[in-house]
Amino acid sequence: MIKIAITGSIASGKTTASEILSYKRGPLFSADNEIKKLYKDKNFKNHLIKKFLIRKNSNLKYSLILKIFEDKKNLIKLEKIIHPQVRKRMKMFSIKNKNKNKIFYEIPLLFENKLTKYFDVIIFIKTSKTTRLKRFKSRGGDKNLFNILDKRQLSDKKKSKLSDHIIINEKNFYVLKKNLLDIISLYE
Repeated sequence: MIKIAITGSIASGKTTASEILSYKRGPLFSADNEIKKLYKDKNFKNHLIKKFLIRKNSNLKYSLILKIFEDKKNLIKLEKIIHPQVRKRMKMFSIKNKNKNKIFYEIPLLFENKLTKYFDVIIFIKTSKTTRLKRFKSRGGDKNLFNILDKRQLSDKKKSKLSDHIIINEKNFYVLKKNLLDIISLYE
């Protein structure tokens, strides 16, 4: 079994790259999708509401963003709640798929959370900050939130040094796909 991690900075194209790589090759674990599932869990939502003193009927994600703008330490507090849950789900996914040839993991904060030891291959999706900000804003994201989240991540230079493969994602989908297929062919 080969465990392949796909990582990159915010809005770099990790999800697209992960879907291309895993398509008909093996199961895909997405940390972002697991977080979305957590936000749908009633007990989890209630825990966040109590922890961050948020009104019950308010928009939870929006309220959390406001809390992060108020005090950047709230982002760290939020991560300390979310990350252990995601790791637990990642471990269960790995156990469930242990007999597969290849397993793919989309992990945005792979290096920041010191998770490299769990993977055989690390692919870093590298995209300029300008392009990433444009993508983030096109999805309804706020520039200030982008900057807060971006500052919490290691530099591209450090991520590049820690990765087995680096994919520059500045062109179009077809260039990205070709580059990814060239890399995955090394493991087939």
